Amino acid sequence: MSDSPLLGAYGSFLDGPLRMLGSAGPEEEGIRQAAWVARCVGRGEAAPLGREDISALAGLLRTRRYRPGTVLYTAGTASAGVWIVRSGRVELSVGSGGRRVVVHLLQPGDVDGDVEYLLDMPFPYTARAVDDATVLHLDSSQFEKLLVKRPPIARRWLSSIAMRLAASQSRLLGVLGRSLPEQVATLLIEESTSGEVPLPQRTLAAMLGVRRPSLNKVLKEFEGDGLIRVRYGAIDIVDAEALALRTA
Repeated sequence: MSDSPLLGAYGSFLDGPLRMLGSAGPEEEGIRQAAWVARCVGRGEAAPLGREDISALAGLLRTRRYRPGTVLYTAGTASAGVWIVRSGRVELSVGSGGRRVVVHLLQPGDVDGDVEYLLDMPFPYTARAVDDATVLHLDSSQFEKLLVKRPPIARRWLSSIAMRLAASQSRLLGVLGRSLPEQVATLLIEESTSGEVPLPQRTLAAMLGVRRPSLNKVLKEFEGDGLIRVRYGAIDIVDAEALALRTA
């Protein structure tokens, strides 16, 4: 890993709040770190490229199609550029075999790889296509040229990264001083996509820095109150409004 000041700043940005969330074993700590890095993926208003930008860069972007289960990039490797999901889903996971844990799901429009490339840090997770996925790739040399020759897009990209890092810090600080049920409710709402939280309980527990039995107790309470439905590897939000009331 590089000793760049930007990478050091990024590490300090996350390490302080993460330590305040409580201690965890090495494996859980790795999952938690990877999960929070994954939450810096560009999406929605924070995505650096809009449809017009993508159209303007059509000559630079390379379309790649992946079958389910195909690996796009692996944990520990350097970023070779920027990845933009056009269709399908891509999971980000830590570990392998029976110990593999999904920490995030990339959806259409999500952007990944830019933070790792700019900070010269390896991917903390492995990316794998969940279903047939079409991904646009901008290699590192073209990415560099883009930032140099297109100042408006460079500024937009810088703002995007700043927004994502600020949002991650806000999420981290937002759980401090709250009860566990409030933390769990907040995390479920933030991680939900179309009423579904596509993360296993082990990942959610690691992200909160708590033991899984403690999380399960809260989830069972929420499920008993008709707020959520727990199933294998995911949680469905049944009553979002009522769940939101549990965040404060």
